[in-house]
Amino acid sequence: MRQRSSAIGATSSLKVWFQRFSFVLLTIAAFGVLLIGKADTVMLSRLRIWVADSVGPLIHVVSAPVETARDTASDVQSYFSLKQQVETLTRENQALQDYEQQARNLKAENESLRALLKMTPSPRVTFISAPVIADASSGFVRGVIALAGKENGVVKGQAAMVGNGLVGRVQDVGERVSRVMLLTDINSRLPILIERTRDQAVLAGNNSDFPDINYLPRDADIKIGDHVVTSGVGGAFPPGLPVGEVVDVSDGKVYVQPFADLGRLEFIRMVDYGLPGVLSEDLGVDAAKQQTARPPSAAVQAPMPPKPATTQPKLKPAERPAVEQ
Repeated sequence: MRQRSSAIGATSSLKVWFQRFSFVLLTIAAFGVLLIGKADTVMLSRLRIWVADSVGPLIHVVSAPVETARDTASDVQSYFSLKQQVETLTRENQALQDYEQQARNLKAENESLRALLKMTPSPRVTFISAPVIADASSGFVRGVIALAGKENGVVKGQAAMVGNGLVGRVQDVGERVSRVMLLTDINSRLPILIERTRDQAVLAGNNSDFPDINYLPRDADIKIGDHVVTSGVGGAFPPGLPVGEVVDVSDGKVYVQPFADLGRLEFIRMVDYGLPGVLSEDLGVDAAKQQTARPPSAAVQAPMPPKPATTQPKLKPAERPAVEQ
C-alpha cells in the first residue's frame, strides 16, 4: 500500500514538474531540431524520407476505403442523373417525331395546294460568304466592309445575313470589296412584321444599338419579347427573315434588338433572293438599257392614247364664214 501511494506521489510530482517546464523543454527541442537541420541537412532529409516511407503505406491503406466509398457515391449519383437525362431525351425524341410527322403532312398539303393554284415557284437563292475586313461606322453611319465584290457576284441591294438573323443590305459594290449598311444605320428602312400580332411596320435605324419601329397601327399590342421578321413588302427581301426582338416599349416608341451581334461581325453572307425589290435608280440600273436588252417578244408596247375629240363641228366649205377685208 505504501509502495503504491509513493508511486502515485512520484507520478504527480513528475506531472507537476513537466507542466512547469513543458514550454521550456519544447522550446529547447525546437531549437535543437533547427540546429540539427542547419548542421546536417542530409541527415534531416533522410529522416523526412524515412518518416514518409513509414507513414505512406499506412495512409494509403486508411484512405482506400474512403476513396472507394466516394467513387461508389459518385457512380450512384451519375446513374440517377443519366436515368433522368434518358427520360428527358426520350420525351423530346417522341415530341420531335410528332413534329416531323406534322411537318411531312403540312409539306404534302402545301405541295398539293400549290399544284392546284399553279403557283410560280420561288426563285433560286444564291449567296456569297465573305469575311468582314473593316468597320465603316462613324458618327453618322453604321456599316462594314466585306471582302467580296463584283468579281465574286455581289450585287447592290442584296441581303446581308449571319447565322441568326439579318444584318443589313449591300449598299455599295466595288470590284473586290463591298460596303454593307447595317440595320442600325440612320438611313436604314426595313419593312417588318410582328410575328405575334401580324402587324406590319417599318424598322428605322437611329445610329444606336436598338433601332425603333415606325408606322405601327394605333391599336397594335406590342409586348417585350415579340419577334420581328421581314414582311416582304416592297420586294427587297422575302418575308420571314429573322430581324430581332422587341426589348423596350416606352413613350410611344418600340425598340428592337437585332438577333445578329452587329458589333462582332467576322463573316457575313450576301444573299440574292432573285427579287427586283429596290428601285432601279437606287440599284444603279439603267432602265433604258434594260428595256433595249429585252427580246422583242418580251417588250410590251403601250397602247396609243385616243385622239381628243374636237369641240367645234367640222364646217363644210360652203358654210365657212366670210373673212372681212
